Amino acid sequence: MSIFDNPDEYYMQQALREARAAAAEGEVPVGAVVVAADQIVARGHNQTERLHDVTAHAEVLAITAASEHLGAKYLTDCTLYVTLEPCVMCAGALGWAQVGRIVYGASDEKRGFERLGRSMLHPKTEVTNGVLAEECGELVKEFFRKKR
Repeated sequence: MSIFDNPDEYYMQQALREARAAAAEGEVPVGAVVVAADQIVARGHNQTERLHDVTAHAEVLAITAASEHLGAKYLTDCTLYVTLEPCVMCAGALGWAQVGRIVYGASDEKRGFERLGRSMLHPKTEVTNGVLAEECGELVKEFFRKKR
């Protein structure tokens, strides 16, 4: 797939690569990439087990890496692509970082931020959901099937 065919799907495929890396490490398979000016400036995947840190979610690690790469704490001109709907903690971090756009794949009815509304995000943040949702969701479901 070319970036020009469907940029959201292209970048979500990149986030899925990160999610698969997380699964290979025994982590819940969530991956994220941050895009600025049509370039991936940061990548992240869950590392809570590896780092013994409950805050080491894909989104938080990607935000930190993007801020470091860009030399800025606000990511207003960036889009975060993440395979699973961000949790409330991550949505709060995305709000503080003022991420311009969030694109996620699968919804998370149990822990996703959308069930509480979008008030924790920056008011100008755009949200697109459902991009490659089936593939993103199946990755998480398969991970937990194997765990049980």
